[in-house]
Amino acid sequence: MNRRAFLGTSAATLLATGLPRVSGFVLTNPESKEAHKIKAVGVQLYTVRDAMKSDFEGTIAKVAQIGYKEVEFAGYFDHSPKDIGALLKKNGLTAPSCHVPYDTVQNKWQQQIDDAHTIGHKFIVCPWIDPKQRQEPDGYKRAADLFQKAGEVSKKAGIQFAYHNHTFEFQPSEALGGKLPYDILLATDPNYVKMELDLCWISVAGKDPIEYFNKYPGRFPLVHVKDMKVLPKGAEGPTASPDKEMPNMTDVGSGVIDWKHIFSHAQNAGIQHYFVEHDFPADAFVSITKSYAYLSTLTF
Repeated sequence: MNRRAFLGTSAATLLATGLPRVSGFVLTNPESKEAHKIKAVGVQLYTVRDAMKSDFEGTIAKVAQIGYKEVEFAGYFDHSPKDIGALLKKNGLTAPSCHVPYDTVQNKWQQQIDDAHTIGHKFIVCPWIDPKQRQEPDGYKRAADLFQKAGEVSKKAGIQFAYHNHTFEFQPSEALGGKLPYDILLATDPNYVKMELDLCWISVAGKDPIEYFNKYPGRFPLVHVKDMKVLPKGAEGPTASPDKEMPNMTDVGSGVIDWKHIFSHAQNAGIQHYFVEHDFPADAFVSITKSYAYLSTLTF
C-alpha cells in the first residue's frame, strides 16, 4: 500500500519571523563547535505500519524500547487522540508531527488541529499531491494556495503546517513551463508553510539538499532520514521515481548518502526533528534498530 492510500485509509477513522531555534542536536563537546549529535532520534511510524495494524500499543512500546524518543504518525488506526496521548506519555515518547492526506488539509483541517493539540503535535505535514492535480496547469498553484491558507489557520492555533516531498517535486513540469514544482511550493510564506525535506528522495532526484538549505535557511524544521544502496546517475537522477528506486532503499548508515555532510548544515537548515524511515523493510524492527544505532552515535 502506498503512502497516499495508507494515509487516506487511516485518516478516515478520525475526523515567527526569522530562523527558528534549532534544538535537534547537541554539542558532544562544549569546547568544539564541530562535534554535534542528534538530540532525539525519531522514527516515522509508516515504517512499522503493518505491526501498528495488529498491535498498536505493543508497537509503540517496542519503538520506545529501541531508544527512540520521538515518533511521527501516519494514521491513528482507530485510536482516539486522548488515548494516543496517554500511550505516548506511558512510553516516554513525544510525537512532534503527523502526516495527513491532502483531503484532510482541505476538508477536515480544524478537526485535525484539535486532534494535534490533544496528542501533542507541533507540526502537521501533508506528504502527497494527487498525480492528476499535479498534471493540471494550476495544480501546484492550487496546492500552494491551500497550504498557505491552512498554515495561516494552524499558526494561529500554535501548530505549524509543513509539506513532505518525494522526487516529482524536483522534476521540471510542463504545466509550470519547465519550472520545478518544489520552487512553486517554496514561494509560499515561510511563516506558514515549512518543509519536511525527505533527504533520500531529494538525493534520488539528483538535487543537493545543501543548496536548498542555503537558499531557504530555516525552512526545514523536519527531515526524513532514509538511505539508498545506490543513487541514480546522469539523466536517471531527475526522472527517477520512488517506486522504481524502492528496491535500493536500505537501513540508515548502510547506504551511500553522506549524512555527516548533510547534517553539518543542520543549523542553517533549521532542522529540529530527524525521522528515520524505510518504506518497505524486510523486517521493520530490525531496520529501525540498525538505523537508530547508527544515528544515535553519529557525530557531525
